[in-house]
Amino acid sequence: MMPSSSSLPFKLAVAAAMASLALSGCSTASQSNASTPSGTTGFEASTVSQDEALAALVPADLKAKGTLTVGSDTSYAPAEFLGGDDGQTPQGYDVDLAKAIGATLGLTTEVATSEFTGILPALGTKYDLGISSFTINPERSKTVNFVSYFNAGTQWAVLKGNPGGLTLEDLCGKRVGVQTGTVQDPDVAERSKVCVADGKEAIEVISLKSQTDVTTRLVNGGIDAMAADSPVTGYALSQTGDSLENLGEVYDGAKQGIAVAKSDKELAELVGKVVNKLISDGTYAKILESWSNSDGAIVKAQVNPESGS
Repeated sequence: MMPSSSSLPFKLAVAAAMASLALSGCSTASQSNASTPSGTTGFEASTVSQDEALAALVPADLKAKGTLTVGSDTSYAPAEFLGGDDGQTPQGYDVDLAKAIGATLGLTTEVATSEFTGILPALGTKYDLGISSFTINPERSKTVNFVSYFNAGTQWAVLKGNPGGLTLEDLCGKRVGVQTGTVQDPDVAERSKVCVADGKEAIEVISLKSQTDVTTRLVNGGIDAMAADSPVTGYALSQTGDSLENLGEVYDGAKQGIAVAKSDKELAELVGKVVNKLISDGTYAKILESWSNSDGAIVKAQVNPESGS
């Protein structure tokens, strides 16, 4: 993944709202009157019991604080987004997993909205963990510890019916939206370089801080295509009625990880043990099932697994 958004809810529209948006010619999420994502998780952190053995391993300073502070870019439904009655409550499978980790360790969990690119630098100071659909790659692994917990790839989307007749091999001169700081950002930039090298028009890369805004621009016709993590694109399709469709197949499947400060391998090891407990007792599966993302499940969490390029 991905970076963060403002405090805007994930304003993706159902079919009726899309018709309204098309008539108004809106081009940003802040202008949209669309609804927040439908469907809420059936998971409750209160159902997760403290594991005494694991809680005993919580570092003294964290135990004294009593709160597990998690940085998350809450614009990336269904992994993390702002919803609920007030439109400001963190929700999603990453949020539920964060709460389950905290409950297992006997800690209260606070999920704090952050700009995506600001999470990793703030680990160990502002945040204890970063849980925000981080794809594990060599560059990020140099600066933080990762605990693997999910598998995802890249999936593109266009307007329903693909009115531009686009293919992944023919994007030169097109407007493509990505969220700033995600693995899709350099992916599209490299595709654009190939276009120029072949004597074709460069791709116009629209890099925005919020995935919400990227999706809304696509729905409103402000861009020709978008690229995002596969579960995010899939969820966007489900939340925009009949407005979007996939372009091509999922590719570059990779592990996503919970980020921990590089200096705190002890906490990373503990988080790995907690995630594996949640996998073995079924809590992990229940969380992913409640957000229709069981396909991304892993069988075992690893601390600092080998990552792709």
